Amino acid sequence: MLKRLIIIFTGAILLAGGWGFTVLMNTENGWLRDPLVKTDDAKAFGDAAVNLIEQRRAGNVAFMLLENGKPVTQHYASKGATVDGDTLFQVASLSKWVTAWGVMHLVDEGKLDLDTPVSSYLTRWQLPPSEFDNNGVTVRRLLSHTAGLTDGLGYGGFEPGAPVQSLTDSLSRAADASPGKDGAVRVGMEPGSDWKYSGGGYSLLQLLIEEVSGQSFNDFMKERVFSPLGMMRSTFIIDGDNTGNVATIYGPEGEKAIHYSFTALAAASLYTTANDMAMFLKAQRPGPAGERIGRDVLAPETVAMMYEPHASSLGLDIWGLGTMLYAAKSDGQYIIGHDGSNEPAINTTARLDPATGDGIILLETGNKILASNVAGEWVFWKTGKVDFIDQTMAAGDMIKSLLVGWLVILIATIWLIIRARRKRKQQL
Repeated sequence: MLKRLIIIFTGAILLAGGWGFTVLMNTENGWLRDPLVKTDDAKAFGDAAVNLIEQRRAGNVAFMLLENGKPVTQHYASKGATVDGDTLFQVASLSKWVTAWGVMHLVDEGKLDLDTPVSSYLTRWQLPPSEFDNNGVTVRRLLSHTAGLTDGLGYGGFEPGAPVQSLTDSLSRAADASPGKDGAVRVGMEPGSDWKYSGGGYSLLQLLIEEVSGQSFNDFMKERVFSPLGMMRSTFIIDGDNTGNVATIYGPEGEKAIHYSFTALAAASLYTTANDMAMFLKAQRPGPAGERIGRDVLAPETVAMMYEPHASSLGLDIWGLGTMLYAAKSDGQYIIGHDGSNEPAINTTARLDPATGDGIILLETGNKILASNVAGEWVFWKTGKVDFIDQTMAAGDMIKSLLVGWLVILIATIWLIIRARRKRKQQL
Protein backbone atom coordinates (compact mmCIF):
# COMPACT_ATOMS: atom_id res chain seq x y z
CA MET A 1 0.00 0.00 0.00
CA LEU A 2 2.82 2.41 0.93
CA LYS A 3 4.55 1.81 -2.38
CA ARG A 4 1.32 2.51 -4.28
CA LEU A 5 0.78 5.76 -2.33
CA ILE A 6 4.33 6.87 -3.09
CA ILE A 7 3.68 6.25 -6.80
CA ILE A 8 0.41 8.19 -6.67
CA PHE A 9 1.93 11.16 -4.83
CA THR A 10 4.99 11.21 -7.09
CA GLY A 11 2.80 11.11 -10.17
CA ALA A 12 0.63 13.93 -8.81
CA ILE A 13 3.65 16.11 -8.09
CA LEU A 14 5.08 15.48 -11.56
CA LEU A 15 1.73 16.21 -13.19
CA ALA A 16 1.28 19.41 -11.17
CA GLY A 17 4.78 20.56 -12.06
CA GLY A 18 4.30 19.66 -15.70
CA TRP A 19 0.97 21.48 -15.84
CA GLY A 20 2.47 24.57 -14.21
CA PHE A 21 5.40 24.55 -16.65
CA THR A 22 3.08 24.13 -19.64
CA VAL A 23 0.77 26.96 -18.58
CA LEU A 24 3.67 29.31 -17.85
CA MET A 25 5.44 28.52 -21.12
CA ASN A 26 2.22 28.94 -23.10
CA THR A 27 1.66 32.35 -21.49
CA GLU A 28 5.23 33.42 -22.26
CA ASN A 29 5.71 31.79 -25.67
CA GLY A 30 2.19 31.39 -27.04
CA TRP A 31 2.46 27.65 -27.70
CA LEU A 32 -1.28 27.41 -28.37
CA ARG A 33 -1.57 30.82 -30.05
CA ASP A 34 -1.89 31.33 -33.78
CA PRO A 35 -0.46 34.46 -35.41
CA LEU A 36 -2.89 36.91 -36.95
CA VAL A 37 -1.74 35.72 -40.40
CA LYS A 38 0.31 32.64 -41.28
CA THR A 39 2.55 34.39 -43.79
CA ASP A 40 5.53 36.70 -43.44
CA ASP A 41 4.02 39.19 -45.90
CA ALA A 42 3.69 42.57 -44.16
CA LYS A 43 0.84 43.69 -46.40
CA ALA A 44 -1.16 40.59 -45.42
CA PHE A 45 -0.62 41.37 -41.75
CA GLY A 46 -1.62 44.98 -42.34
CA ASP A 47 -4.87 43.94 -44.04
CA ALA A 48 -5.69 41.55 -41.19
CA ALA A 49 -4.92 44.25 -38.63
CA VAL A 50 -7.26 46.70 -40.38
CA ASN A 51 -10.04 44.09 -40.28
CA LEU A 52 -9.46 43.59 -36.55
CA ILE A 53 -9.42 47.34 -35.93
CA GLU A 54 -12.70 47.85 -37.79
CA GLN A 55 -14.36 45.05 -35.84
CA ARG A 56 -13.48 46.60 -32.49
CA ARG A 57 -13.04 50.35 -32.82
CA ALA A 58 -15.64 52.63 -31.27
CA GLY A 59 -14.13 56.07 -31.92
CA ASN A 60 -11.28 57.07 -34.19
CA VAL A 61 -8.02 55.50 -35.28
CA ALA A 62 -4.79 56.24 -37.13
CA PHE A 63 -2.89 53.08 -38.07
CA MET A 64 0.41 52.71 -39.90
CA LEU A 65 2.51 49.61 -40.53
CA LEU A 66 6.14 50.11 -41.54
CA GLU A 67 8.46 47.74 -43.36
CA ASN A 68 12.10 48.78 -43.70
CA GLY A 69 11.04 52.21 -42.47
CA LYS A 70 8.41 52.69 -45.18
CA PRO A 71 4.61 52.55 -44.78
CA VAL A 72 3.05 49.42 -46.28
CA THR A 73 -0.40 49.88 -44.74
CA GLN A 74 -2.20 53.01 -43.57
CA HIS A 75 -5.72 53.18 -42.24
CA TYR A 76 -7.63 56.16 -40.84
CA ALA A 77 -11.20 56.13 -39.59
CA SER A 78 -13.52 58.02 -37.28
CA LYS A 79 -17.18 58.15 -36.35
CA GLY A 80 -16.88 61.95 -36.35
CA ALA A 81 -14.49 64.45 -37.91
CA THR A 82 -12.17 63.06 -40.56
CA VAL A 83 -8.88 61.61 -39.33
CA ASP A 84 -5.71 61.43 -41.44
CA GLY A 85 -1.96 61.03 -41.08
CA ASP A 86 -1.61 64.60 -39.80
CA THR A 87 -4.36 64.43 -37.16
CA LEU A 88 -3.07 65.13 -33.66
CA PHE A 89 -3.89 62.47 -31.07
CA GLN A 90 -3.30 62.87 -27.36
CA VAL A 91 -1.16 59.78 -26.74
CA ALA A 92 -0.96 59.44 -22.91
CA SER A 93 2.12 57.54 -21.67
CA LEU A 94 3.60 57.14 -25.15
CA SER A 95 4.76 60.68 -24.27
CA LYS A 96 7.45 59.18 -22.02
CA TRP A 97 9.45 57.61 -24.87
CA VAL A 98 9.64 60.92 -26.71
CA THR A 99 10.46 62.78 -23.48
CA ALA A 100 13.37 60.40 -22.95
CA TRP A 101 14.92 61.67 -26.19
CA GLY A 102 14.86 65.18 -24.79
CA VAL A 103 16.60 64.01 -21.61
CA MET A 104 19.22 62.04 -23.54
CA HIS A 105 19.87 65.04 -25.80
CA LEU A 106 21.00 66.95 -22.70
CA VAL A 107 23.15 63.95 -21.74
CA ASP A 108 24.82 64.05 -25.16
CA GLU A 109 25.44 67.77 -24.73
CA GLY A 110 27.19 67.08 -21.44
CA LYS A 111 24.63 69.05 -19.45
CA LEU A 112 23.33 65.97 -17.63
CA ASP A 113 25.05 62.89 -16.28
CA LEU A 114 22.99 59.71 -16.12
CA ASP A 115 24.33 58.66 -12.72
CA THR A 116 24.51 61.97 -10.87
CA PRO A 117 21.84 62.53 -8.18
CA VAL A 118 19.00 64.41 -9.83
CA SER A 119 18.78 66.69 -6.80
CA SER A 120 22.07 68.35 -7.79
CA TYR A 121 20.40 69.84 -10.88
CA LEU A 122 17.23 71.12 -9.22
CA THR A 123 16.49 74.44 -7.55
CA ARG A 124 12.67 74.82 -7.75
CA TRP A 125 11.74 71.57 -5.98
CA GLN A 126 13.40 68.69 -4.14
CA LEU A 127 12.31 65.20 -3.18
CA PRO A 128 11.05 65.12 0.42
CA PRO A 129 13.28 63.42 3.03
CA SER A 130 12.77 59.67 3.35
CA GLU A 131 14.25 56.66 5.12
CA PHE A 132 16.16 55.94 1.92
CA ASP A 133 19.04 57.81 0.30
CA ASN A 134 17.54 60.33 -2.11
CA ASN A 135 20.96 60.64 -3.78
CA GLY A 136 20.23 57.26 -5.34
CA VAL A 137 17.59 58.94 -7.52
CA THR A 138 19.46 59.47 -10.78
CA VAL A 139 18.47 60.32 -14.34
CA ARG A 140 19.18 56.75 -15.43
CA ARG A 141 16.90 55.33 -12.76
CA LEU A 142 14.12 57.83 -13.44
CA LEU A 143 14.16 56.90 -17.12
CA SER A 144 13.95 53.17 -16.32
CA HIS A 145 11.45 53.40 -13.40
CA THR A 146 14.02 52.05 -10.94
CA ALA A 147 14.52 55.22 -8.84
CA GLY A 148 12.53 53.91 -5.87
CA LEU A 149 9.61 56.29 -6.40
CA THR A 150 6.32 54.82 -5.22
CA ASP A 151 3.79 57.36 -6.53
CA GLY A 152 2.37 54.90 -9.07
CA LEU A 153 1.04 57.83 -11.15
CA GLY A 154 -1.19 57.69 -13.46
CA TYR A 155 -2.52 61.21 -14.09
CA GLY A 156 -6.20 61.88 -14.72
CA GLY A 157 -5.79 65.43 -16.03
CA PHE A 158 -7.92 68.56 -15.54
CA GLU A 159 -11.28 69.24 -17.13
CA PRO A 160 -11.74 72.16 -19.56
CA GLY A 161 -11.96 75.45 -17.68
CA ALA A 162 -10.41 74.03 -14.50
CA PRO A 163 -7.11 75.54 -13.33
CA VAL A 164 -4.11 73.37 -14.19
CA GLN A 165 -1.83 72.76 -11.23
CA SER A 166 1.76 74.06 -11.27
CA LEU A 167 4.49 71.49 -11.87
CA THR A 168 6.10 71.88 -8.44
CA ASP A 169 2.73 71.62 -6.67
CA SER A 170 1.93 68.52 -8.72
CA LEU A 171 5.22 66.91 -7.67
CA SER A 172 4.38 67.58 -4.02
CA ARG A 173 0.88 66.09 -4.45
CA ALA A 174 -0.82 65.73 -7.81
CA ALA A 175 -4.40 67.00 -7.68
CA ASP A 176 -5.22 64.78 -10.68
CA ALA A 177 -3.73 61.56 -9.31
CA SER A 178 -5.26 58.37 -10.62
CA PRO A 179 -7.73 56.60 -8.28
CA GLY A 180 -6.11 54.93 -5.31
CA LYS A 181 -2.89 56.97 -5.50
CA ASP A 182 -2.02 59.73 -3.05
CA GLY A 183 -0.18 61.64 -5.78
CA ALA A 184 2.97 62.47 -3.81
CA VAL A 185 6.31 61.95 -5.56
CA ARG A 186 8.62 60.49 -2.92
CA VAL A 187 11.24 57.77 -2.44
CA GLY A 188 9.42 54.83 -0.88
CA MET A 189 11.86 52.02 -1.62
CA GLU A 190 15.60 51.66 -2.05
CA PRO A 191 16.64 53.37 -5.32
CA GLY A 192 17.93 50.81 -7.82
CA SER A 193 16.45 47.85 -5.93
CA ASP A 194 13.50 47.09 -8.21
CA TRP A 195 11.32 48.29 -11.08
CA LYS A 196 8.18 50.26 -10.20
CA TYR A 197 6.30 52.33 -12.75
CA SER A 198 6.31 56.03 -11.87
CA GLY A 199 4.59 58.75 -13.82
CA GLY A 200 5.89 61.12 -11.16
CA GLY A 201 9.43 60.25 -12.17
CA TYR A 202 8.76 61.69 -15.62
CA SER A 203 7.25 64.84 -14.12
CA LEU A 204 10.54 65.14 -12.26
CA LEU A 205 12.36 64.74 -15.60
CA GLN A 206 10.12 67.48 -17.04
CA LEU A 207 11.28 69.81 -14.27
CA LEU A 208 14.88 68.70 -14.84
CA ILE A 209 14.72 69.62 -18.54
CA GLU A 210 13.34 73.06 -17.71
CA GLU A 211 15.96 73.70 -15.02
CA VAL A 212 18.94 72.59 -17.12
CA SER A 213 17.85 74.07 -20.47
CA GLY A 214 16.39 77.33 -19.16
CA GLN A 215 13.40 76.84 -21.49
CA SER A 216 9.85 75.73 -21.02
CA PHE A 217 9.50 71.98 -21.51
CA ASN A 218 7.38 72.30 -24.65
CA ASP A 219 9.66 74.90 -26.27
CA PHE A 220 12.71 72.75 -25.57
CA MET A 221 11.15 69.61 -27.05
CA LYS A 222 9.98 71.47 -30.15
CA GLU A 223 13.39 73.03 -30.76
CA ARG A 224 15.67 70.14 -29.83
CA VAL A 225 13.66 67.04 -30.76
CA PHE A 226 10.62 67.67 -32.94
CA SER A 227 12.10 70.14 -35.41
CA PRO A 228 15.32 68.18 -36.16
CA LEU A 229 13.32 64.97 -36.64
CA GLY A 230 10.73 66.62 -38.89
CA MET A 231 7.92 66.09 -36.37
CA MET A 232 6.44 69.46 -37.25
CA ARG A 233 2.91 68.84 -35.89
CA SER A 234 3.94 67.39 -32.53
CA THR A 235 3.51 69.37 -29.33
CA PHE A 236 2.87 68.88 -25.62
CA ILE A 237 0.45 71.80 -25.45
CA ILE A 238 -2.44 72.62 -27.76
CA ASP A 239 -2.41 76.37 -28.34
CA GLY A 240 -3.37 78.87 -31.01
CA ASP A 241 -0.81 77.51 -33.46
CA ASN A 242 -2.12 73.95 -33.57
CA THR A 243 -5.81 73.92 -32.74
CA GLY A 244 -6.84 72.42 -36.08
CA ASN A 245 -7.12 68.72 -36.97
CA VAL A 246 -7.06 67.40 -33.41
CA ALA A 247 -8.72 64.04 -32.86
CA THR A 248 -11.95 64.05 -30.89
CA ILE A 249 -11.72 61.85 -27.81
CA TYR A 250 -14.36 59.12 -27.56
CA GLY A 251 -15.41 56.83 -24.75
CA PRO A 252 -15.90 53.05 -24.95
CA GLU A 253 -19.52 53.39 -26.10
CA GLY A 254 -18.54 55.74 -28.93
CA GLU A 255 -19.68 58.80 -26.99
CA LYS A 256 -17.70 62.05 -27.04
CA ALA A 257 -15.54 62.25 -23.95
CA ILE A 258 -13.80 64.98 -21.96
CA HIS A 259 -10.58 66.33 -23.39
CA TYR A 260 -8.33 66.72 -20.35
CA SER A 261 -5.34 69.02 -19.90
CA PHE A 262 -2.24 68.04 -17.95
CA THR A 263 0.43 69.47 -15.73
CA ALA A 264 2.38 66.25 -16.33
CA LEU A 265 3.26 67.07 -19.95
CA ALA A 266 6.28 64.76 -20.14
CA ALA A 267 4.40 61.80 -18.72
CA ALA A 268 1.00 62.08 -20.38
CA SER A 269 0.35 65.03 -22.70
CA LEU A 270 2.13 64.55 -26.01
CA TYR A 271 -0.01 65.33 -29.06
CA THR A 272 1.39 63.68 -32.15
CA THR A 273 0.38 62.23 -35.50
CA ALA A 274 0.90 58.96 -37.29
CA ASN A 275 3.16 60.73 -39.79
CA ASP A 276 5.23 62.34 -37.05
CA MET A 277 5.59 59.06 -35.17
CA ALA A 278 6.77 57.44 -38.39
CA MET A 279 9.52 60.10 -38.52
CA PHE A 280 10.39 59.30 -34.90
CA LEU A 281 10.71 55.58 -35.65
CA LYS A 282 12.71 56.16 -38.82
CA ALA A 283 15.21 58.25 -36.85
CA GLN A 284 16.10 55.15 -34.83
CA ARG A 285 17.70 53.11 -37.61
CA PRO A 286 20.27 53.78 -40.32
CA GLY A 287 18.55 55.01 -43.47
CA PRO A 288 18.97 53.57 -46.98
CA ALA A 289 21.40 56.35 -47.88
CA GLY A 290 23.43 55.93 -44.71
CA GLU A 291 21.63 58.59 -42.70
CA ARG A 292 22.95 58.78 -39.16
CA ILE A 293 20.79 57.01 -36.61
CA GLY A 294 19.40 59.56 -34.17
CA ARG A 295 19.68 62.27 -36.81
CA ASP A 296 20.77 65.56 -35.22
CA VAL A 297 19.18 64.81 -31.84
CA LEU A 298 21.09 61.85 -30.37
CA ALA A 299 24.38 60.14 -31.07
CA PRO A 300 24.01 56.59 -32.51
CA GLU A 301 25.59 55.05 -29.41
CA THR A 302 23.12 56.95 -27.22
CA VAL A 303 20.16 55.54 -29.15
CA ALA A 304 21.62 52.04 -28.83
CA MET A 305 22.10 52.50 -25.07
CA MET A 306 18.42 53.32 -24.65
CA TYR A 307 17.57 49.83 -25.92
CA GLU A 308 19.81 48.06 -23.40
CA PRO A 309 18.01 46.36 -20.48
CA HIS A 310 17.91 48.50 -17.34
CA ALA A 311 14.97 46.92 -15.51
CA SER A 312 13.36 43.50 -15.26
CA SER A 313 10.24 41.94 -13.80
CA LEU A 314 9.58 38.25 -13.13
CA GLY A 315 12.83 37.38 -14.87
CA LEU A 316 12.01 39.32 -18.05
CA ASP A 317 13.95 42.35 -19.26
CA ILE A 318 11.17 44.89 -19.73
CA TRP A 319 12.66 48.41 -19.74
CA GLY A 320 15.50 50.35 -21.25
CA LEU A 321 16.05 54.09 -20.88
CA GLY A 322 12.62 55.53 -21.59
CA THR A 323 11.52 52.62 -23.75
CA MET A 324 9.71 49.34 -23.16
CA LEU A 325 11.42 46.12 -24.21
CA TYR A 326 8.46 44.10 -25.46
CA ALA A 327 10.12 40.85 -26.51
CA ALA A 328 13.61 39.53 -27.11
CA LYS A 329 14.40 38.49 -30.68
CA SER A 330 16.53 35.57 -31.79
CA ASP A 331 19.46 37.93 -32.43
CA GLY A 332 19.44 39.06 -28.79
CA GLN A 333 17.96 42.47 -29.57
CA TYR A 334 14.48 43.65 -28.61
CA ILE A 335 11.26 44.94 -30.08
CA ILE A 336 11.13 48.36 -28.43
CA GLY A 337 8.67 51.23 -28.07
CA HIS A 338 6.00 52.47 -25.68
CA ASP A 339 2.24 52.22 -25.14
CA GLY A 340 -0.12 54.78 -23.65
CA SER A 341 -3.57 54.64 -22.11
CA ASN A 342 -5.79 57.09 -20.31
CA GLU A 343 -9.41 57.43 -19.30
CA PRO A 344 -11.96 57.04 -20.61
CA ALA A 345 -10.58 55.11 -23.59
CA ILE A 346 -7.35 56.46 -25.06
CA ASN A 347 -4.96 53.71 -26.16
CA THR A 348 -1.86 54.28 -28.27
CA THR A 349 1.30 52.46 -29.24
CA ALA A 350 4.43 52.80 -31.34
CA ARG A 351 6.75 49.80 -31.60
CA LEU A 352 9.90 49.17 -33.62
CA ASP A 353 12.37 46.51 -34.62
CA PRO A 354 15.45 48.77 -34.74
CA ALA A 355 17.46 46.28 -36.78
CA THR A 356 15.05 46.29 -39.71
CA GLY A 357 13.02 49.49 -39.43
CA ASP A 358 9.82 47.44 -39.26
CA GLY A 359 7.30 49.08 -36.97
CA ILE A 360 3.71 49.64 -36.02
CA ILE A 361 1.89 52.83 -35.00
CA LEU A 362 -1.68 52.82 -33.72
CA LEU A 363 -3.30 55.88 -32.17
CA GLU A 364 -6.94 55.49 -31.16
CA THR A 365 -9.72 56.47 -28.82
CA GLY A 366 -12.90 54.59 -27.97
CA ASN A 367 -11.32 51.28 -26.99
CA LYS A 368 -9.17 50.85 -23.88
CA ILE A 369 -6.90 48.07 -25.22
CA LEU A 370 -7.29 47.93 -29.00
CA ALA A 371 -3.95 49.55 -29.86
CA SER A 372 -2.02 47.38 -27.41
CA ASN A 373 -3.81 44.23 -28.58
CA VAL A 374 -3.11 44.84 -32.28
CA ALA A 375 0.51 45.72 -31.54
CA GLY A 376 0.80 42.57 -29.44
CA GLU A 377 -0.37 40.59 -32.46
CA TRP A 378 2.35 42.29 -34.50
CA VAL A 379 5.06 41.39 -31.97
CA PHE A 380 3.90 37.74 -31.90
CA TRP A 381 3.71 37.63 -35.71
CA LYS A 382 7.26 38.97 -35.98
CA THR A 383 8.98 37.10 -33.15
CA GLY A 384 6.81 34.13 -32.20
CA LYS A 385 6.86 35.46 -28.63
CA VAL A 386 4.16 36.98 -26.47
CA ASP A 387 5.10 40.52 -25.48
CA PHE A 388 5.23 41.35 -21.79
CA ILE A 389 2.08 43.52 -21.91
CA ASP A 390 0.06 40.62 -23.31
CA GLN A 391 1.61 38.39 -20.66
CA THR A 392 0.58 40.84 -17.96
CA MET A 393 -2.99 41.03 -19.28
CA ALA A 394 -3.10 37.22 -19.48
CA ALA A 395 -1.92 36.77 -15.89
CA GLY A 396 -5.48 36.37 -14.55
CA ASP A 397 -6.33 33.66 -17.09
CA MET A 398 -2.99 31.98 -16.39
CA ILE A 399 -3.71 31.80 -12.67
CA LYS A 400 -7.20 30.39 -13.34
CA SER A 401 -5.74 27.75 -15.66
CA LEU A 402 -3.13 26.80 -13.06
CA LEU A 403 -5.72 26.49 -10.30
CA VAL A 404 -8.19 24.51 -12.40
CA GLY A 405 -5.48 22.10 -13.54
CA TRP A 406 -4.13 21.62 -10.04
CA LEU A 407 -7.64 21.11 -8.69
CA VAL A 408 -8.26 18.36 -11.26
CA ILE A 409 -4.95 16.73 -10.33
CA LEU A 410 -5.83 16.96 -6.63
CA ILE A 411 -9.28 15.40 -7.17
CA ALA A 412 -7.76 12.63 -9.29
CA THR A 413 -5.11 12.01 -6.64
CA ILE A 414 -7.72 11.72 -3.87
CA TRP A 415 -9.81 9.39 -6.04
CA LEU A 416 -6.78 7.16 -6.72
CA ILE A 417 -5.93 7.03 -3.01
CA ILE A 418 -9.51 6.06 -2.10
CA ARG A 419 -9.53 3.46 -4.88
CA ALA A 420 -6.21 2.06 -3.69
CA ARG A 421 -7.48 1.74 -0.12
CA ARG A 422 -10.65 -0.03 -1.26
CA LYS A 423 -8.62 -2.45 -3.31
CA ARG A 424 -6.34 -3.05 -0.32
CA LYS A 425 -9.34 -3.81 1.91
CA GLN A 426 -10.74 -6.23 -0.67
CA GLN A 427 -7.42 -8.06 -0.76
CA LEU A 428 -7.45 -8.35 3.01
